[in-house]
Amino acid sequence: MIPARLEAYREVAPRGTLELLARLAERLRGRRFVHVNASRYGGGSPEILNRLVPMLQDLGIDSGWEVIVGDPDFYAAVRALEAAAAGREQHIEASMIRSYEETAAANGATLPLDADLVMVHDLAPLPLVRHRRDRGRWAWRCHTDLSQALRRAWHLLRRDVAHYDATVFSLPKFAQRVSVPTLIIHPSIDPLSEKNRDLSRTEVQQGLDRLGIPRDKPIVLQVAPYTASADHPGAIQAYRLAKKYVDCRLVLAGGGAADNPEGGAILAEVRQAAAGDADIHPLVLPPDAAREINVLQRAAAVVLHKPIKDDFGLVVAEAMWKGKPVIGSFAGGIPVQVIFEVTGYTVNSVEGAAFRIRQLLDNPDLMARLGGAAREYVRRNFLITRHLGDYLALLANLTG
Repeated sequence: MIPARLEAYREVAPRGTLELLARLAERLRGRRFVHVNASRYGGGSPEILNRLVPMLQDLGIDSGWEVIVGDPDFYAAVRALEAAAAGREQHIEASMIRSYEETAAANGATLPLDADLVMVHDLAPLPLVRHRRDRGRWAWRCHTDLSQALRRAWHLLRRDVAHYDATVFSLPKFAQRVSVPTLIIHPSIDPLSEKNRDLSRTEVQQGLDRLGIPRDKPIVLQVAPYTASADHPGAIQAYRLAKKYVDCRLVLAGGGAADNPEGGAILAEVRQAAAGDADIHPLVLPPDAAREINVLQRAAAVVLHKPIKDDFGLVVAEAMWKGKPVIGSFAGGIPVQVIFEVTGYTVNSVEGAAFRIRQLLDNPDLMARLGGAAREYVRRNFLITRHLGDYLALLANLTG
């Protein structure tokens, strides 16, 4: 019997998916699967665990979710390590490392980590593996790109990584060479979440009205934080080149200064670049703006996502699920999602992006064909039901 929570996905998941999940889970009943990360809120691992853990429980898997806690010094150390792991120069003091390791020891002594499989997410709880119980296997799930990690930071981290039974990355190119097996699991979107559920035309129009976006012209949309790597100025340049041939609006939707240290300065630059053009709309959205993002993606004719550097970039799959062709860069996981001339276009330059904007807006049939293929590609590859199956397979493979 399919649990009610999973049954809700029957109309969106590929045929046979729910039955496959139920059969796989039947083999794994009685095994305990615990996840550990640094927060229950926000994007990344919390967003997916809030959905996946209850689904695992519904399938009869004894599944739990624990959160490591620490003081401000610990979180400062984690932020510094995350920056260094991403390749940004950081001064990491011995006191930071001491706080990082002592916090892991304190949590390791109190968290209920006796399980058949413990999956540790990202850097904050990484050293917990030093305090593993005799029972069970441990996997480290890294959601970020470590390919450019500073040498001294990776030297510190890999000492703990070596004690895991497996590592899990989103893409092969994100991984560092390690002495334990490396597995690849793409992240996923939840098609029934507030960010991705179907909206009526009235809901979309009302959402646009609240955001102050007219719908008198085709909308070109980029959803990305206000950081230098997001390349919002490049999106503005591409829009202006395309607008010489096709009339359109550009909506830039991202978080403000509260979301990242450089947000305020980048937003000011974007607003200055947009000054004098009423068809450019730089929006500052709060962290919980799932409904607004859904509205914008459904209202858009074409979606841009051309960062200089990115992680997997699930905002691409979110737009594709809504039947939108995406014009993207080659950063992060974008090329895995945007299949050239099938689900959208990958481009190397502002001029290339402008050409594809013009091509799509001039060809409604092409937009519809690519958008339809994009939705089906996401259905087969990037829905949460596939992710759930990957985690069940991981539990089966690592625990025998």
